[in-house]
Amino acid sequence: MRWRKVALCVVAFSLMGSSFMFADAVSQKIRVWSNGKEIADGGYVIDGKTYIPAREAGGIVSWDGSGKVTITKPNVHMVLFKGDNVFGNVNVGKLKIKVLAQVDSLNDEVAAVKIAIADPSGNVKDIQSQELGSSKKEDFWFSTSEFTYDFKDTGKYRVGFYIKATKNSDYVLVSEKVITAL
Repeated sequence: MRWRKVALCVVAFSLMGSSFMFADAVSQKIRVWSNGKEIADGGYVIDGKTYIPAREAGGIVSWDGSGKVTITKPNVHMVLFKGDNVFGNVNVGKLKIKVLAQVDSLNDEVAAVKIAIADPSGNVKDIQSQELGSSKKEDFWFSTSEFTYDFKDTGKYRVGFYIKATKNSDYVLVSEKVITAL
């Protein structure tokens, strides 16, 4: 009687082991890089298709609980001005600038937008935000007031455009422009 239980366990574990090996052969975990940064959770190749976490695609990700995932990421074009002149690189030091963002293809309602700057160390300073209210704005312009920013160190500063889906949600980065301080 005892040898039958042992034989049954051996067969069961053999079947489980082979199914795990088959599943591993069908899906392969891979490392994924986006804009020079590795995506923390990586991705998978399953039946020749690559899958990554939806939140890593950029934009606001919402799930309705019934299997529908929505990613909101409009086209955002930012232009940086020093007076009336467009610029991209700066010298280290204080500079009076303003940011103009042109947004189109925003197909979902959002509560607010903001512009922020991250220094080379990753410290983020909010520049200006605006609530959009309840009206849907598919295409619009957002301009900051002129402000003074201190480019203290050499390196890459990232001007980010953020959107907030609802009044109580967090801002999410949807676009960025790089300024190099020399």
